[in-house]
Amino acid sequence: MAGKKEKTLEEAFAQLEEMIQKLADKNVSLEESFEIYTEGTKLLKYCSSKLDKVEKKMLVMNGEGELDEF
Repeated sequence: MAGKKEKTLEEAFAQLEEMIQKLADKNVSLEESFEIYTEGTKLLKYCSSKLDKVEKKMLVMNGEGELDEF
C-alpha cells in the first residue's frame, strides 16, 4: 500500500478556515463543535511542526556575507 501524501500548509490552512466557518455556524451542535475544535488543534500542531521544519532550513546571510542556518 502506498504511503499517504502529506498535506501542504496551504491545504491545512484552507481546512482550518473551513473549520472556523463551521464553528461560527449557530446550527452546529455542541458535540460537533467539540469534534471540530479537537481536529483543529491537531491540525494547528501539524502546521506548527511544518513551519518549524521550514524555519530550521532557512538560511540567513551574516555580516561576512556567508550563509548561516536561521
